[in-house]
Amino acid sequence: QQAHGSNTLLCPPCALQDMDALTYMFKHSRPKKPRSLRIYESHVGISSHEGKIASYKHFTSSVLPRIKDLGYNCIQLMAIMEHAFYASFGYQITSFFAASSRYGTPEELKELVDTAHSMGIIVLLDVVHSHASKNSEDGLNIFDGTDSCYFHSGPRGTHELWDSRLFNYSSWEVLRFLLSNIRWWLEEYCFDGFRFDGVTSMLYHHHGMGQGFSGDYNEYFGLQVDEDALVYLMLANHLIHTLYPNSITIAEDGGGGFDYRLAMAIPDKWIQLLKEFKDEDWNMGNIVYTLTNRRYLEKCIAYAESHDQALVGDKTLAFWLMDAEMYTNMSVLAPFTPVIDRGIQLHKMIRLITHALGGEGYLNFMGNEFGHPEWLDFPRKGNNENYHYARRQFNLTDDDLLRYKFLNNFDRDMSRLEERCGWLSAPQAYVSEKHEDNKIITFERAGLLFIFNFHPSKSYTDYQVGTALPGKFKIVLDSDAPEYGGHQRLDHNTDFFSEAFEHNGRPYSLLVYIPSRVALILQNADLPN
Repeated sequence: QQAHGSNTLLCPPCALQDMDALTYMFKHSRPKKPRSLRIYESHVGISSHEGKIASYKHFTSSVLPRIKDLGYNCIQLMAIMEHAFYASFGYQITSFFAASSRYGTPEELKELVDTAHSMGIIVLLDVVHSHASKNSEDGLNIFDGTDSCYFHSGPRGTHELWDSRLFNYSSWEVLRFLLSNIRWWLEEYCFDGFRFDGVTSMLYHHHGMGQGFSGDYNEYFGLQVDEDALVYLMLANHLIHTLYPNSITIAEDGGGGFDYRLAMAIPDKWIQLLKEFKDEDWNMGNIVYTLTNRRYLEKCIAYAESHDQALVGDKTLAFWLMDAEMYTNMSVLAPFTPVIDRGIQLHKMIRLITHALGGEGYLNFMGNEFGHPEWLDFPRKGNNENYHYARRQFNLTDDDLLRYKFLNNFDRDMSRLEERCGWLSAPQAYVSEKHEDNKIITFERAGLLFIFNFHPSKSYTDYQVGTALPGKFKIVLDSDAPEYGGHQRLDHNTDFFSEAFEHNGRPYSLLVYIPSRVALILQNADLPN
């Protein structure tokens, strides 16, 4: 149609009605900000067990119910901002305001977010404002015919390792572009916050390349700091928390207005232990130091592994522990081999101690909760564009004849117990014991008593454990339980009574039988659940 006396073209009424019919209307309000953050790091495209690109619809109908059942209250969605190169894992952005069309339509993404909200799950976007694809045909590069429209000109505008362009954060138009992009995802798609990618690269002129970080404050001040980028991050956080005060922001470094920082030293420590040390040589004090080494009141997201460890060229914890035997010896019809037994027991212990001691939030990458047996490799020339490894085999946990269900069950009950007891939102733990010879670690947090025996063969009868509380204790989580693939060496009907015998700086103590390679959580029966 053409307006009378005007050259303006108008959509016909029927077309407008069709557009309204296609527009997704959000039905559910945003959930309240969780007191404890349990994050399920997710990628829509790899969420099917089939070798193909999965859809928003598939994730909504098939994966969200699993996440809810597992007890996670937050999803961190990766690779949503449009990227031409699928194998970039979503980190080479070509269109900042577009939801990736390879998974479906924008309305289907909105339905995914809305459905998550209906389950009480908040949704964070993995936002990439640290760099952009160098594509000039479908990206921002050379947008006005020069190399400096949105980026620094010359060498400063290129990231040597990532082969991508770097934003000029001192430009008003760049700030307008990036800040409006933040608001777009918050308001158009109702995301509840962001995990900012590549913040270390933004904060420093050296982009973190060839640098070691000790956490000393001197590293945050000096000529190496890119003050323009730091100001942008402060502005972004101010905008987010002003528009939506309950929003959550996460980055790999603290300060600048972020709610949480990622405890990146923790996964490195577990990989180092599994690669370089025998079990009997693990240093209990060093494990505790790594898990508790954070600044007072600077909230951290702890994780034993993320997507980084799942990528081809690295190994997940399950692969480090069990390797090739995962393909042959995970059937419940076959007896435990020493490798599978060790792997299943340590997998649970590592995740629980990281969850309970390592931070004020917890993160897991999809599939790692049940020890996904394969690495992650996107289709590319190097693998003949194969989708076989660009998937997550959730079907393995549904097979009662496979042991993956045991790890899945433990992860579920660990999250549900945290929801009930709230140790992530509690003050830091009091560690009463880290015994090198016995390989015992004990600590208290949120009124719970955590006991870990990392010794590969020694069990302890009537082991004295200190506590701040008098009274009767009951087992509320036992990694040795049969439903978790354990050996059922503990009687859950047993009552443990603490008495006024000081031990390891605690006014009371109790005697506990602690089998080898076991993690226990005891709760005072006199306290409300």
